[in-house]
Amino acid sequence: MPLPTPPALPQVCVCYLLRERDGRVEVLLGRKKHGLGAGYFVAPGGKLEPGESAVEAVVREVREESGLEIEASDLEARGVITYLFPHREAWTQQSSVFVCRTWRGEPVPSDELDPEWHPVDEVPLDQMWDDARRWLPGVLAGGSVSRTFAFGADLATVVGESRGG
Repeated sequence: MPLPTPPALPQVCVCYLLRERDGRVEVLLGRKKHGLGAGYFVAPGGKLEPGESAVEAVVREVREESGLEIEASDLEARGVITYLFPHREAWTQQSSVFVCRTWRGEPVPSDELDPEWHPVDEVPLDQMWDDARRWLPGVLAGGSVSRTFAFGADLATVVGESRGG
C-alpha cells in the first residue's frame, strides 16, 4: 500500500563524501551531537535556508559540519527520500541525497558532528537511522534512491516504505 505524502515538506540535504584509501573506499560519517538524530552516525547535511537550492545547501552544510570545501560541480545527485513521522509531524521532511568524491581540506569536528572515515563495507548501519540499511549501501555502491519511509510511534523504527519520493 503506498504511503501518503504530505505537500510542501521541509527540505533537507545530505552528502556522502567518498575517498579511496589503501585500496578501500571509505565514507565520511559523524555521530550527531544534538537535535534530530542525536547519537546516530550521519553524513554532513541539514536544512535548506530560505531561497537556497539543495546543491547550495549541501555545499554550505558540508563546510559547516566537517570543514571541507566542496564545489557544486563535483556533487553527484543520487535521489530524494521522504521521511514521514505521523507521531511527530514536525520531523516529517524530504531529503536530497548527494555523493561527492572531491574536496579541499581535512575533516574537523564541528558543533554538529565529529567526522570520521568508515570503510563502505563496514558502515555502522546499526548505529544509524533505521531506514539507512534499506538504501545507503546501494547509493554508496553507485546507485540512486527514490523512497518514502514512515516511522512508528517510537520515532526510530521504519513501519512503512514505498518506492518513489
